[in-house]
Amino acid sequence: MSKLPIIGISIGDINSISVEVILKTLLDARILNYCTPLVYGSPKTIAFWKKHLNLGEIHFHQIQTLDQLHPKKNNLKIVWDEEIDIKPGEANETGGKYAFKSLESATKDLVEGKIHALVTGPVNKNSIVIPNRKFAGHTEYIAEECGAKPLMILASQELKVALVTGHIPVSEISKQLSKEAILGKIRLFANSLRSDFGISKPRIAVLGLNPHAGDGGLLGKEEIEIIIPAVEAAQQENIGILFGPYPADGFFGSGMHQQYDGVLAMYHDQGLIPFKASAFMDGVNITAGLPVVRTSPDHGTAFAIAGKNEANPASLRNAIYAALDILRKRNIHQEITHEPLPMTPFKRERFRIDF
Repeated sequence: MSKLPIIGISIGDINSISVEVILKTLLDARILNYCTPLVYGSPKTIAFWKKHLNLGEIHFHQIQTLDQLHPKKNNLKIVWDEEIDIKPGEANETGGKYAFKSLESATKDLVEGKIHALVTGPVNKNSIVIPNRKFAGHTEYIAEECGAKPLMILASQELKVALVTGHIPVSEISKQLSKEAILGKIRLFANSLRSDFGISKPRIAVLGLNPHAGDGGLLGKEEIEIIIPAVEAAQQENIGILFGPYPADGFFGSGMHQQYDGVLAMYHDQGLIPFKASAFMDGVNITAGLPVVRTSPDHGTAFAIAGKNEANPASLRNAIYAALDILRKRNIHQEITHEPLPMTPFKRERFRIDF
């Protein structure tokens, strides 16, 4: 077994830029100094993209089971081996089918403790069909497999944004907000900032829901009836150093976000628009609240440029490094606080933490 952390990488949509950014990331052999990469996919799919993109210098050690893993090479776990009609740039059922096959295998190994972290390649949610189950996204799927409540965090060097609500229609946002729901997300966010990012006393800014944070109730009651009570309850619990709710437009426009360790947004676009405006090429999506480590690039499938050799691998590369950093920070946090990390089946001595 590898002494370095084993980082699983699900292959994503095979018609998208996902395989391209994975290959471009692993072309730099220096990554083997920090981890043992393990891609979940197919030799024929990898061969297609290597030829299509003229990336002939990257090689994989092919395995069927993890006891065959080679610690000093890029590894490929063979999840399927049949011929597939790959169509770069096309969103179709085939792309969704094999994206899920990869994700399912990788998540199983993650939950069973056979790998130390999982980096997920981008998928098209509409292409993934699971019998008797709706696929809302990586975050929801992995959290359900872990039996945990997730928190989506988008992280860069300058900004960390977490979301109270995730992949739901805008018309449902207000219905999903409650004092208890927001308080629960604040707890998860503060815990993640401490254990995953090494911030002992996190300063968290909470955004309002309505324009001008409700303007004293004139533009909506959610701030007065739900958000402010949640912030006050968090302050009483001494969860972190809490501020808000702030109007989102002025908060980001004035640069106030630079004064805080994290920002809690009420809904998806409220947090992701300012984040992606500042860190689209190198931001990372982190799923907090899980007993396992999962990260991903903050971009999507980008079908418009798939197959054109134009995709930038920076976000995928940063997702791998973020996973490694979280593993290291969690070990340090556990050593300092002696707080157990639930459902962590792999033993600490299985990998080195001084990377």
